[in-house]
Amino acid sequence: MLVQDRPLPKSSKPRQIRTLPTLQPNTFADSKSLDFSTWVSDNFYRIISIFVLVATVAAVFFLYSSTNTASFLCLQSQTQRAMDSISLPQINWNSIKPIADKASPYANFRSEQWILVSVSSYPSDALQKMVKLKGWQVLAIGNSRTPRDWSLKGAIFLSLDMQASLGFRVVDHLPYDSYVRKSVGYLFAIQHGAKKIFDADDRGEVIDNDLGKHFDVELVGEGARQEVILQYSHDNPNRTIVNPYIHFGQRSVWPRGLPLENVGEIGHEEFYTEVFGGKQFIQQGISNGLPDVDSVFYFTRKSGLEAFDIRFDEHAPKVALPQGMMVPLNSFNTIYHSSAFWALMLPVSVSTMASDVLRGYWGQRLLWEIGGYVAVYPPTVHRYDRIEAYPFSDEKDLHLNVGRLIKFLVSWRSNKHRLFDKILELSYIMAEEGFWTEQDLKFTAAWLQDLLAVGYQQPRLMTLELDRPRATIGHGDRKEFIPQKLPSVHLAVEETGMVSSEIGNLIRWRKNFGNVVLIMFCNGPVEHTALEWRLLYGRIFKTVVILSAKKNSDLAVEEGQLDHLYKQLPKIFDRFSSADGFLFVEDDTILNYWNLLQADKTKLWITDKVSMSWSTATTKENSDWYSKQADMVNKVVSTMPVHFQVNYKEAVKNEQSLTICSSEIFYVPRLFVADFVELVNLVGHLDIHQKVAVPMFFLSMDSPQNFDPVLSTMVYKQDLPSTNSSWTHYSAQAAAVHPWKVSSEEEFIKLIRIMAEGDPLLMELV
Repeated sequence: MLVQDRPLPKSSKPRQIRTLPTLQPNTFADSKSLDFSTWVSDNFYRIISIFVLVATVAAVFFLYSSTNTASFLCLQSQTQRAMDSISLPQINWNSIKPIADKASPYANFRSEQWILVSVSSYPSDALQKMVKLKGWQVLAIGNSRTPRDWSLKGAIFLSLDMQASLGFRVVDHLPYDSYVRKSVGYLFAIQHGAKKIFDADDRGEVIDNDLGKHFDVELVGEGARQEVILQYSHDNPNRTIVNPYIHFGQRSVWPRGLPLENVGEIGHEEFYTEVFGGKQFIQQGISNGLPDVDSVFYFTRKSGLEAFDIRFDEHAPKVALPQGMMVPLNSFNTIYHSSAFWALMLPVSVSTMASDVLRGYWGQRLLWEIGGYVAVYPPTVHRYDRIEAYPFSDEKDLHLNVGRLIKFLVSWRSNKHRLFDKILELSYIMAEEGFWTEQDLKFTAAWLQDLLAVGYQQPRLMTLELDRPRATIGHGDRKEFIPQKLPSVHLAVEETGMVSSEIGNLIRWRKNFGNVVLIMFCNGPVEHTALEWRLLYGRIFKTVVILSAKKNSDLAVEEGQLDHLYKQLPKIFDRFSSADGFLFVEDDTILNYWNLLQADKTKLWITDKVSMSWSTATTKENSDWYSKQADMVNKVVSTMPVHFQVNYKEAVKNEQSLTICSSEIFYVPRLFVADFVELVNLVGHLDIHQKVAVPMFFLSMDSPQNFDPVLSTMVYKQDLPSTNSSWTHYSAQAAAVHPWKVSSEEEFIKLIRIMAEGDPLLMELV
């Protein structure tokens, strides 16, 4: 599911949190059997009930199609409102009943150090070596793709049947075919005495067969390293994300989950600071061979079918992150200490390639509440590249909103007095903001209850350092470390410190439009195109707000009427008060964003120089509609303040003429937002059409000679070309192309392939 675009919460307004009745803490998930016949027998009456329900729905649908439409629409709107409401679960943390292991053959087994892996195939060579690591117990978590006869001496294997029998609430929320089922394993390990959990995958070989070589396995006691740790400087409070690969010698490589707009930041640190060790409760290791990289890196760095073998500086010191600064975390080379076990929860409502990264950012923010921090370590495993990549679309949850998520988390504050209350509140707000769905809110509630049920104790809260005045970093506090510049020859592609031209272009576009909001109106079926539009343009713009004639909450599509859509724009302007500007486009117009770089973002853009889009009509020669529209325009003009009225009358000399613009695309910069809103208020309840109101506003706000001419290169035709030549009028050199029909995923894929002439990276979307 796509992470949906929603505005950031405004701190000036108190958030109203809806609550659910207190959950019964002693209601556990029943053991599940995957035997089909037994399941049918046990659930016969439920099946009958569901059949009756389906029949009822079918009957209601028939009534909707053939009888009282108005009554059905009323019922539908009430149902939709109920679905839109997300409520905060209420849990009595003190009444959670224990869950004991009564089903597995390991009920009496205890170990303090666990390695967690998800397995979908027979044991790998790396996993067979992992079970031999001294002092560590391997726990393998199966899914629906795992062979039924999976077995490995020295490892504990939890099949689907075994997982279902453990009585954990989280089981009810987990997909059957995903590695996120590791959440069951985390609980099992904690239930059986875990103090440290190494989150791993089955293709990473531990370097020198010793997790303690670089990781701080012990934080307290005799085995702990009592030392200070190098830390990124907090000198720049606006710096919220870092690429740790630079510190370890690879500045042209970036981790999965790093916002693409930050890829070009390849300079080393001017200086570091230091922090006392002992609270690095989450420890992220670097992987040699195939490090954790995203599909953009993977596809743009390969010159064939050779495997990646990237090496990092094993002698570089570990480095910690101060509060206010984050780093991407993954689920295959990370140690969690017991104080951070609550942060192991893998979200279930986002794509699998986004789950562990979103978990990492969510967990880092909450880690600050207990005084903990993340540290990144030199290479700890070697992962072999299997020459198996995943498409860009699998990472869409990352690339669309990860930058916004980081900013949101750094700014988030809570006045709750217990950690689990803060965790639940943050999960609730993240669901409201569309970073994940209500499914993960419910999953969080189940996860936290299960943690307490297996004996986990909430860590105590600490004062948040972010809210304290930052200490001045004196000269003596500055620590210098200059990273190596290791050879960056990846498969015969010579790197000189700069990323490839395609990535460079993407970074440049994102930097230019990263604070511009794209407002899109969809005339076509949003269920087939909304996610695709957001994926296409979300890479470039701050966010993509989609409107359509019919609301679709699941796709974050808002309701709007195109004829008067300008009246809704002030509300959107208000939601994104820090945006540089707002670009409006209809879905029948294709935006070639790479040709908009030269445009002035402080000026108005509109198609006043595109003759087929912008025209003037005289009311005497046209229908009554034109006369009525002209009368209303003149009425508004007569009430305008002097600066608006002078501008408008300078451009429109004849009161009997009416300026019309098709208004498929236009841009309003921050400088003119207040003027636009004032003009909308002057229109009030008058029935002025969008094609009349928008040009009236633009002519009133500024002189046409001051409009930026960037849209003058637009390809504009009145009608869609015939089927045989429907693609021939596209030009990658134009600022925009109109008209264009995209009503299905197949048509969207065709469009992407054509647009790839201007943005080659688009081919990674298909």
